[in-house]
Amino acid sequence: MLSDKAVPIITATLPVVGENIQEIAQRFYKHMFAEHPELLDGLFNRGNQADGRQQQALAGSVAAFATNLVEHPDQLPDHLVSRIAHKHVSLGLHPNQYTIVHDNLMWAIGDVLGSAVTPDVAAAWDEVYWLFANVLINKERGLYGAVHLSPDTIWRTWRVSEKIPETEDVTTFIVERTDEREVKPSLPGQYVTLKMRMPDGVHQPRQYSLTKADDGQHRQFAVKRVYGQGTPDGEVSNLLHQEVQVGDEVVLSAPFGDVVLEYSDRPVVLASAGIGITPMAGMLSHLAKAGAQRTVRMLHADLSPETFALRAQVTEDLGKLPDASLTVWFEQPPASLAPGELSGFMNVNDVELPQDAEYYLCGPLPFMQSVRSALVANGVPAKDIQYEVFGPDLWLADFA
Repeated sequence: MLSDKAVPIITATLPVVGENIQEIAQRFYKHMFAEHPELLDGLFNRGNQADGRQQQALAGSVAAFATNLVEHPDQLPDHLVSRIAHKHVSLGLHPNQYTIVHDNLMWAIGDVLGSAVTPDVAAAWDEVYWLFANVLINKERGLYGAVHLSPDTIWRTWRVSEKIPETEDVTTFIVERTDEREVKPSLPGQYVTLKMRMPDGVHQPRQYSLTKADDGQHRQFAVKRVYGQGTPDGEVSNLLHQEVQVGDEVVLSAPFGDVVLEYSDRPVVLASAGIGITPMAGMLSHLAKAGAQRTVRMLHADLSPETFALRAQVTEDLGKLPDASLTVWFEQPPASLAPGELSGFMNVNDVELPQDAEYYLCGPLPFMQSVRSALVANGVPAKDIQYEVFGPDLWLADFA
């Protein structure tokens, strides 16, 4: 918790820092990359930098943590810490890199707020930063330890054994191990980071959900192609779709991710849209492989039947479960709807949901906001709703 001296200073300055946190984050990244360009090679997604999502995520998390210290000094924002820590370890973040972040973040606060940052103000925000950093460092140390790996050893080379077109824009990659080292099993819903060398020589990381339960020899993930080749936002997906072929090797991290299917007997509802089907497919695969007896309801929204990636796998796995069903909403429905198909956007009121269920959401942010709001309005406890978001989590501060 904050020291007695820092509490009133943070309380007084939080509004002005909050008003300027977006600009602080922008200047922070610009200054840090100018001082340490090596951080752009393998650690930061330059697509997220280009569109501002990384800056938004940083701003939201810092403001949320500082607010939590003031309003709930005896509690840690566990969800915030866990989400960030899993992402960090999947990138191989070193504890000593927090010092680099500290130095550049404090520079940015002073640069934006100027003379308002007195020595006492600077010391108080320094305290906030190191409280946050040390919580994350400790959490990340535990995550590395749990898989008996380090920031340098989470990476492993795999060979592409199959490349399967799912839709016009989505391709499944099945990779096989290239050595006899132990493979850390994934949990249902986790992702891996793929680190790829780009044509300009810079390595770029991207996270991809594992879409099938491990068999000890292979891993499977699906990649949606982001159009606009030549722009940072789609450079990795385009390279994977166009250049990477069967027999090529790719570098993947160990599996991480805090949105993991709970092992229980409660009913489970999986709600996804578009490429958000990927972690749900992974969860279903684990359920089918384990011979689970749970009630399972899969709800999915997509543009059309032609854009529904992994539909065959999802349908097959649902068929292996004793009480499971699939309901799909299509924005552009076929001329004749089959049983379980509806037109328009997902509406959870269109289906009968099981009592006392656990819910998992994945898809575009507006989709998840809409579905979560509808579930809460129908009496589903917020604690029973988990969500996975691709890229920096711009929603995270709302639930910290």
